[in-house]
This record gives sequence, C-alpha cells and structure tokens, in this order.
Amino acid sequence: MPGKEEKTAGQKLAERLTRKAPNAWERLRGEGHQVAMQFAEGYKEFLDAAKTEREAVTAVVAAAVEAGFRPLGELPPGGLAAGSKFYYVNRGKAVVLGVVGVEPLASGFKLVGAHLDVPRLDLKPNPLYESEGLALLKTHYYGGIKKYQWTSIPLALHGVVIKGDGERLELTIGEAEDDPVFTISDLLPHLAKDQMQKKLGEAIAGEELNLLAGSIPYDDEEVKEKVKLRVLEYLHQRYGLVEEDFTSAELEVVPAGRSRDIGFDRGLVGGYGQDDRVCSYTALRAILDLQQARHTALILLADKEEIGSTGNTGMQSRFLEYVVLELAGLAGPGGSVDPGRVLFNSRALSADVNAAMDPNHDGVMEKHNAARLGGGVVLTKYTGSGGKYHSNDANAEFVAEVRRLFNTTGIAWQVGELGKVDQGGGGTIAQYLANLGMDVVDCGPALLSMHAPFEVASKVDIYTTYQAYRAFLEA
Repeated sequence: MPGKEEKTAGQKLAERLTRKAPNAWERLRGEGHQVAMQFAEGYKEFLDAAKTEREAVTAVVAAAVEAGFRPLGELPPGGLAAGSKFYYVNRGKAVVLGVVGVEPLASGFKLVGAHLDVPRLDLKPNPLYESEGLALLKTHYYGGIKKYQWTSIPLALHGVVIKGDGERLELTIGEAEDDPVFTISDLLPHLAKDQMQKKLGEAIAGEELNLLAGSIPYDDEEVKEKVKLRVLEYLHQRYGLVEEDFTSAELEVVPAGRSRDIGFDRGLVGGYGQDDRVCSYTALRAILDLQQARHTALILLADKEEIGSTGNTGMQSRFLEYVVLELAGLAGPGGSVDPGRVLFNSRALSADVNAAMDPNHDGVMEKHNAARLGGGVVLTKYTGSGGKYHSNDANAEFVAEVRRLFNTTGIAWQVGELGKVDQGGGGTIAQYLANLGMDVVDCGPALLSMHAPFEVASKVDIYTTYQAYRAFLEA
C-alpha cells in the first residue's frame, strides 16, 4: 500500500525465526468455520448419548457397524486384507476399532488411544437408607473431582444391574423431560458459618455426597423405615428389583441434562464428560472417515484412566496385547508375525486433553507453555507432576515427526504443559503405551473447568483434533 513503511531487518528476521501461536479460527476462515460448527453438532449428540463408559462403547460400536466394521472374531484366517475393518469389545467398557493397512502388520500400526471413563459418583453396594423422613442413596466418588461442585445440581442415574437370576437391566433415570432427577443437598449460607471456614477441599466430605431419592412414606404404621420401603416398592414394581440387586450393579450418578453451546457466537461447547470423550469422538470419526491406511490404523478407547488405568478394562491390562496377538495370528501362519515386534514398531497418539489458560485463574499456568482455547490441537510432550514423575516424556524424534505432519497438512496446533511445574500435574495412558515399546506423545484439545460437571471446549479445537487424528492414521 502507498505510504506503508518497509519492514525492518529485525521484523523480517523475527517473522522467519519465531513461531506465533495460531488462532485456529483464523486459520480455517470462510467455509471452514461452518464445517467446524457442524462437526460439533455430532459431537454434542455423542456427549448426550454416552454419559457412561458402557453407553459410549454402545454408541461407538453402533457407528462402527453402520460403517462396515465387523467383529474381529469374524475375520477369517489370512483375512487381514488391506481395507478390512474390525472391532473388538472388552467387557462392554473398552473397545478397539481397526482398519488394515497396505503395509504388513509386522511394520507396526498407527494408534490413537483415548479413554471413555469420566469422573463421577458411583452408588455404593449397599446405598439405600432412610434418615429424617427422607430416603437417600450413598455414593463413592470416582476419579478426581471437586466435591462441592456436585451439590445442589440436578443429577441422573445411569448404569446396569444384574439381578439375582442373572437378568440384565439397563437404567437411565433423569434425562427424559418427564423423568425425576436426583440431587445432593447443601447447607444454606445462613447456617454455613463453620462450613465456610473450612478449606475448599474439606467443606464437603465424601460421606456427605448422598442423593435425595424419596420422601413419601409407605402407608403402614408397623414398618420402621417407611420412606425407604416406598422407594423399594417403586423399584420392584417398575424394574423388578430387590435391595440385594444393588450389590451386583454399576450405577453411576452424572449431571442431568444436555450439552450446550456457550457464548453469543456459539464457538464453545459446554457439557459433562469432555475429558476424555472429546478425544474418543474425534478418534472415532477419524477412523470412520479413513479412506485408506498405509499402516494398520487402530483406535483404542479404554476404561479406568481416571483411577490409574487399572483393572481388566484399563490400559494397564493386557487388552491391547491380546488384540495384537489375534491380529498376528490372522496375519501369518505358525506365529510368523511376532506381536512384541509389532508393538515395538508402532506409533501412537495418546489422545487426551490439556488444561486451557483460564483468564479467571491464570496464576496456576506458566503462560509461555500454556494451551489456549482456539489455538488448535495441543501437543503435550510430557505430563506427570513435579520432576516429570509418572510421565511418558516423548522423544524429540517422534515429536518432530508429528510436528512435521501437522505442518505439512495445515493443521493448527499448539504446545501445552499442565500448569506450573510445582503446581500439580496429572497423567494419561501415554506411559502405558510407551511401556509396550511404542513411540507416543499426548495430543488433544484444551479444556476449561476440566473434571467439573460442566466442562468447556472450543469447537475449532474439537475439529482440528479430528483433523490431527485422521492425518496421523492416514500417514
């Protein structure tokens, strides 16, 4: 433009050498905005349909079957032809989806691994009791929560009950418009003087997280716990349950209601369970939309990450190794494909979220290495706490490979660290994938209010996460 000053040598050098963190919305532009907004609509539907790990697996498998995926056990010997699609479910709580690649399995696979479990409240094995003319349900919190956030909000009950005769019952109460909901009472401020003097983490005790479940007594003066009996009568008449059935149940208490758009511009998604179902959904969409895979492409959606990846459905189980063993058996006769070598030659993205810089609480973040909403998918080289304890700490060569892939495919990305060094920390499944010999780095969107009953993500970050996973699986 006429009159515009020529850039100085320093300005030109700065443009060439420094990296400015992108704004992913600006990178998309035009029709890309609408694509990202539309992508989020499917994501919100998934969030609302998949409030437990079992519901998430059901939704994932339904989408996979519709896209032509078959149970792994149905593939014939020698059936690993390029393009073959398969899935394998572990006890209804974890699932692997795969697309066979052009390269032999022995060369390794590409994996995107996320987790389906979410912080919540679980009903105790003997939950129902009566006190002060009210029926209540005792809970045990699961994962890292702020207990005070779970009081005075509408709650729903989701899960499965296996009755004494073996019959299976699936329950969802509190989501339909005419359903009752549950809640946990809190002290009125007028009488909360002592409570409000406590530290925030001590203001609500775990044993105080009891759900209001009934208030009308059974009409019989000879019965001691009339309200409890009225609740049991309802459960028996409606579902055929008796009190002992709670023992063989997995009933989860989750926030009632739908995910919602946030802000005048609707650029953010608010909802329960985005850690880590935002990565589960984007990984699912990435493998469903995969046209052709060079290396065999897998997504692994595991359970129990929020409590250390333990149990036979968590990442510390032998689930993935078993799937690879099955694939190796299908790939070559007589054990010619070594499962250990397959794992060692594989590459993975640990698909998990990071913490976004919060303008209301920016003191816990180190601004030069903090992720931002709208900055695109986040590469997290290490997690852990303090001196990187319990972290994978990805090697430079693999980070460079992923960085180069994102740059060449035009995907907006940023780097992130989980808060200041001595502030706290956290972990993902990355370390357990690395224990199997894989190269792995954490990769996913940033969230506000992580682990709260209502978390916040940017729609453009959700979309760029999908782009990142698909590019990785296709490369």
